[in-house]
Amino acid sequence: MLVLILGLILFLGIHSISIVAEPLRDRAVAISDMGWKLAYIAISVLGLWLIVSGYAAARLDPQLIYVSPGWMRHLAALLLLPVFVFALAPYFPGRIQRVLGHPQLVAVKLWALSHLLVNGTLADLILFGSFLAWAVIDRISLKKRKARSLSTVPESWINDVVLVVAGLALYGVTVLWAHKWLIGVAPFS
Repeated sequence: MLVLILGLILFLGIHSISIVAEPLRDRAVAISDMGWKLAYIAISVLGLWLIVSGYAAARLDPQLIYVSPGWMRHLAALLLLPVFVFALAPYFPGRIQRVLGHPQLVAVKLWALSHLLVNGTLADLILFGSFLAWAVIDRISLKKRKARSLSTVPESWINDVVLVVAGLALYGVTVLWAHKWLIGVAPFS
């Protein structure tokens, strides 16, 4: 469990620099934008690797906290439908991005909440609860920070069509194959 927690500290910690120390982040970018990006990527990848390793180890000896009713899986599957659409939305600006404001944070919140609805071990609570709490805190902090621009395609309603088609295709691939291959659990079995 310690490996999972260390991974969360590294991954969510580096993703929280703008929340807790934006001037520090801005100074690091001013010194070397590429250096900041490389450090950010390295810490994120290390944190993600530790999260995956720690979560996999914790699943071998689960500490059950609660058991969800069977129908909750259907609710979780429904909540997950727009996650890939929202996760891609900042890179394809259109109505979806405009309405949600910060669609990737909405995607993280939906992803984490849906997994908390159906997974009741201590490791699940730590993993998905941490991501949910981080996304809520980040969204609140964004109200006080100036937005940074992303390299994107021009805004268009076509982007929304592309997002919906691509997002639902990714959802289908994930639930039918990738989730089992990557995580070892088939969502609909």
